Amino acid sequence: MAGTDRDLVAALRAELAAIDPVRPCDRLAEVAGLGTHPVTREPTVARLIVRMGGRTPDGGQTSAASLHGPHPGSGARRAFVLPHVLLDWAGSAEHCRLAWLRGRFLARGSLSLAGGRAHLEFVVPAQEAAELAARLADVGLPASWRLRRGQGVVTWKSAESIASFLGRIGARSSLLELEARSVARSLRGELNRVINAESANLHRSVAASGRQLAAIDVLEADGRLAEQPRTVRAVAEARRETPEASLSDIAVRMDLHRSAVQRALDRLERLALHDDGGVGLRGRRGARAERSLDDRPSGAGSGESTGRRMRGRRGAVQGPSGRGEAHAPLA
Repeated sequence: MAGTDRDLVAALRAELAAIDPVRPCDRLAEVAGLGTHPVTREPTVARLIVRMGGRTPDGGQTSAASLHGPHPGSGARRAFVLPHVLLDWAGSAEHCRLAWLRGRFLARGSLSLAGGRAHLEFVVPAQEAAELAARLADVGLPASWRLRRGQGVVTWKSAESIASFLGRIGARSSLLELEARSVARSLRGELNRVINAESANLHRSVAASGRQLAAIDVLEADGRLAEQPRTVRAVAEARRETPEASLSDIAVRMDLHRSAVQRALDRLERLALHDDGGVGLRGRRGARAERSLDDRPSGAGSGESTGRRMRGRRGAVQGPSGRGEAHAPLA
């Protein structure tokens, strides 16, 4: 876990430990959550235990002022003894239940923010794991649990569940910072994805433009560019004038569909690659046919040509039915 994440977790636990319950019932519930023999290396949690009436195992009294460490989590492990208090979970109000959960988290819980992923777990005696998971479900925060090396582990890996839990037990200021970091991390990830996608598209466009310009040079050198339909020649000229333009840019500039520009450039690349009488020859014949259609006078439509062909059909006469019938030779 990075140093900044570690500092945020320490600040969050310090904020929870600094809460001083106003209701006597909440105070007793938090003592019950801390347990009868809490052990901690965090000065903030140690001060909370002392405020709640904790003593050292030898019976000595420890003052809260003497428990200041250079940094949360950097002190030696300290063991304490608290009065034995049991919480009637079923008969307790929700504020008492949340106070108990706050104490249980400070005594037995840990939070990790490594790699941008939140992970919160309680490590409790094996026989307590199922009960703790059931209590979390009672307050609307279901969690999974398992046994690990003889200990019970109750876990959340959902950022939403973790944020809801921390907010409900009182970590509001630190939770805002945690959520702000999560949003910033998500935005950075999305921005990186967009930049990578745009960069890949740009590389593909540059490579395609280079291939198209090379194909145009080849076709111009061997005279085949002049044989292409007018639209293909115009697209080739537009590509030469604006090598960096996208297909959409060329289409807008020439008032064509993007697919027409794509087909014209694909045609140029195919012709440049086949000059051995295969695709190239077929391309030349097709080019002449397309040019003849492109350059025909306006009004010379396919219907008129079809009519001429029908009128010039040899051996056809108009029968009584109005349809063309074969003319039979005279006997």
